[in-house]
Amino acid sequence: MTGKPKKMTIIAYAPALVSDDGRPAAAVHGMERAFPGLRLGWTVSDDHQFLSLPQRDRWLAQVRRNGGFPLVCNNDEHYPVMISGLELPAMFGPGGQALFEVHAQLPLDAVGSAAAADVLEAVAEGARAYWGHATPFSASVDIVRQTKNRPDDLEPPPRGLPEIKSPGAMHSPEIPHRLGWLNYWSEAAARAIGFPDPARDAELLSRSRHTATGGWVVKLTDEPLDLDNPAHLDALKRAYGRFPEIGGRSTP
Repeated sequence: MTGKPKKMTIIAYAPALVSDDGRPAAAVHGMERAFPGLRLGWTVSDDHQFLSLPQRDRWLAQVRRNGGFPLVCNNDEHYPVMISGLELPAMFGPGGQALFEVHAQLPLDAVGSAAAADVLEAVAEGARAYWGHATPFSASVDIVRQTKNRPDDLEPPPRGLPEIKSPGAMHSPEIPHRLGWLNYWSEAAARAIGFPDPARDAELLSRSRHTATGGWVVKLTDEPLDLDNPAHLDALKRAYGRFPEIGGRSTP
């Protein structure tokens, strides 16, 4: 028997939703366009049953949950693709601002890995995000552990990665909180961290592309990020060294 497929996590951070906000539907439509053959036409009930959404876009316009939108998915337990949204309250947000977080998941296989950059860009730009990333789940666990949430948290980050501030301790939502395998930086986020600098970013630019809205999708490694690979870990550390603003590690 084969187990559940490994997964790629995608997250984008955008301004908080307002009334009659069309960004949830835009993010869902963008994900469908970016992933071959995808149809996100179902949700999951409180008792974990798949429910068809024949009027999904109308449903998305009417339903709100936790400042975002409930999960929508492809109704395939063996090949799950899904997206949902929630609000990061202002008291926990950078600069005291609430954020709209969009969370998505793809299988970490050849198809999912090939589509990940397009999906990240489509979801982030549909949500009008400040920044986001797509990262294999196993690597994202260690990256999340970089965050220092409490003064009495004395455990150092794993793998020699730098310590980063909690989102609420950062001064601007435009500055990315952390890095991932594929990084989406809006025009404002790229400007805030000084990307691109042709003299210093030639390697990153060789794996980057400009988006229609002036943002960037930046890939750290050719293959999905694997922090057990010393070359991948070194690439992640070099990127943190290049952008000390990320994670609130310096004050511009």
